[in-house]
Amino acid sequence: MLDIGELKFDEKGLIPAVVVDAYSGKVLTLAYMNRESLARSMETGLTCFWSRSRGELWTKGETSGNFQHIVSITADCDRDALTVLVEKDGPACHTGSDSCFGEPVYESTDRHAFSLDMLMELIVDRKLHPKEGSYTTYLFEKGLDKILKKVGEESTEVIIAGKAEDKKETVYEIADLCYHVMVLMLELGISLEDVRRELAGRHVIDHKVKQEKMTK
Repeated sequence: MLDIGELKFDEKGLIPAVVVDAYSGKVLTLAYMNRESLARSMETGLTCFWSRSRGELWTKGETSGNFQHIVSITADCDRDALTVLVEKDGPACHTGSDSCFGEPVYESTDRHAFSLDMLMELIVDRKLHPKEGSYTTYLFEKGLDKILKKVGEESTEVIIAGKAEDKKETVYEIADLCYHVMVLMLELGISLEDVRRELAGRHVIDHKVKQEKMTK
């Protein structure tokens, strides 16, 4: 574990801190810390930065209520930059956006980013703005029973492919199942963050069980 004294602050006594959502992995913001704000962050468990414009310390959420609870702070190999993994209470950006990074500058024409969050955004859009010919729109129009039927069918396909030990087919069927489960989630008002939090809670429980077994 590094000591603060081992970090390399710049000539103004600052070090950049990239804040990342612990559940989605999304970059939320880039801020700066000095030794005092970093020490306070570690002491309180809440992100505290140095405002270069105001020339003072500020704790994220002290006025908005959108606190960022620190999971971990990690330095890069040169020890002159930090990533701060957080659980957030609300939007990271002062504009009300989830992340401060939302202005496209360049997009490749032959490479495309993908994440479950992006897929969920597409599914949300199909529910809010039905599109003729869209399979997702079709599922929402048919309703819960149809969605549940598809989840059941895809679950069976995963089992069949897995039993056959066909890796490629199993991956294909798991992808189908994931998509239909996400449609079900949206239909029931369940977010990806709800599931991430549930899984994170189970990880903690599993870790405790392992620790208990090791001490017996």
